[in-house]
Amino acid sequence: MANKKVDAVIVGAGASGSVFAAALAKAGKKVVILEQGPDWQLTDLISSDFWGRRIKPASGPFLLEGKNPFGYVYQAGWGVGGAALHYFANFPRLLPNDFKIKSEHGRAHDWPISYQDVAPYYDKVAQDVGVSGDAKAEEIWRPAGAPYPMPPMKTFRHGEVWLKGCEAAGIRLVPAAVGMNSTDYKGRPACIYDGWCHVGCPTGALSNPLVTYLGDAKKAGAEVRALSTVTRVLTNAQGNKVTGVEYYDAKKERQVQEASVVVLAAWSAQNPRLMLNSATDKHAKGLANSSGLLGKYMMAHFSSGTWAMFDEDIQNYRGTTGAQFMSYDRYGKTSQKGAFGSSFIVAGSALKTSDLGGFANARLDLFGPDLAAFMKRAARGLTRIGAFGEELPNIENRIELASDKDEFGMPLAKIVHSYDQDAVALWNANFEEGLKIAKATGAKEVWSARGNMPTIHLMGGTIMGANAGDSVTNSYGQTHEIPNLYVAGPGIFATAGASNPTYTILALSLRGAEQLAADWSTVAG
Repeated sequence: MANKKVDAVIVGAGASGSVFAAALAKAGKKVVILEQGPDWQLTDLISSDFWGRRIKPASGPFLLEGKNPFGYVYQAGWGVGGAALHYFANFPRLLPNDFKIKSEHGRAHDWPISYQDVAPYYDKVAQDVGVSGDAKAEEIWRPAGAPYPMPPMKTFRHGEVWLKGCEAAGIRLVPAAVGMNSTDYKGRPACIYDGWCHVGCPTGALSNPLVTYLGDAKKAGAEVRALSTVTRVLTNAQGNKVTGVEYYDAKKERQVQEASVVVLAAWSAQNPRLMLNSATDKHAKGLANSSGLLGKYMMAHFSSGTWAMFDEDIQNYRGTTGAQFMSYDRYGKTSQKGAFGSSFIVAGSALKTSDLGGFANARLDLFGPDLAAFMKRAARGLTRIGAFGEELPNIENRIELASDKDEFGMPLAKIVHSYDQDAVALWNANFEEGLKIAKATGAKEVWSARGNMPTIHLMGGTIMGANAGDSVTNSYGQTHEIPNLYVAGPGIFATAGASNPTYTILALSLRGAEQLAADWSTVAG
């Protein structure tokens, strides 16, 4: 069934799709957003690890391969709001050195833009969604910019205990920049510090898409169609324009939505899957893939966590899931001897009993009465510091179509991912430093949270670059080969950096959406 043609169809109602929807709808464009999952509302968000799993994918159309298979349940979203419905809302940014690794070190890629191109959009996003932090304090690591609209969040003892240890290691901690309200902001209440951010904030204090860009988009007339699974991007006979998308609705009936512009804003692995599955005789290897780089250079972060147990009650249930403090003091690409890549340090995450980061999983060697005794102590005295590490782009880390198909006849995709020796060396170096920091806090016990090397935040697969020979999109997310096809989200990152990606996702999306709106007549034809 064909629907009435619209100006723009956006695939995915998460962080990046919401930004494009808001910018285009405010510019007077007719916008339809197609979202595979349910139409969640704030009232659906329940502060419970059990109920919180509803907004995360239980499984999906991806086969996981490689030495370090990508674990995506906590990194992807299921429904309106996407992964940004249950993210931690840590809002660090990339730094200038992230944009020119090849120029400065002869490795990885340079971005086709600089920090200065993105910085104004960091400032705009902060005003749009509400960011709490101390921008002035961050100037020890980055160029000056606008102050954040809200002061830093409150701190609690389980974060403050790390100040002493970090000082001993020569690491400066500043208040974490977060997309949360330390005060009332734009009609949304201040945070109540109950530490349930990771299952969705029902009060609106955390800047998820429902209460920020997606809400703005809907007010401006954008339509959200939930339970709509896009399977192909459609092109004209010449192959030089996209004409819309094919999708299956809530009744699992095939639909076509024509549009002047298509924006792919699904998960970083889903966008390449869609483009590969949309191959035609004019695009035999998939859309915008003359370079052969579509689905290539998938990147992840990894984390080296360190636990510290105190005898005192440090109120570790208070605060936010993200962090109270952050540091870029190990962000130089050669900061750790014998390793390469940036590290981003966070301290003071609120702890719950189970699930991701829960203290029941802090000692995997304990069972029965020993575990019960440990958990009683941990509920009062356990805290954690972590260092996110940067994985460099590797062409072998990739998305490719599989022979198996989903219920709509669309091929599943394989995510092939393995860390190289640089990543492993950086992971180990951060564990070593974490233990030194923890021992200097005066904690009763300290140990590394070492297990399988984790995969956190999926980036790449549709990287930006200078031309169709070295990349899939330009710096705005516009594909080199098909001017009215855009890709949004961390898939366009040329390198990963080490800091949480959402702030940069929003900034790049706003930059791309404003460019699209300004050049609409040229792009849409």
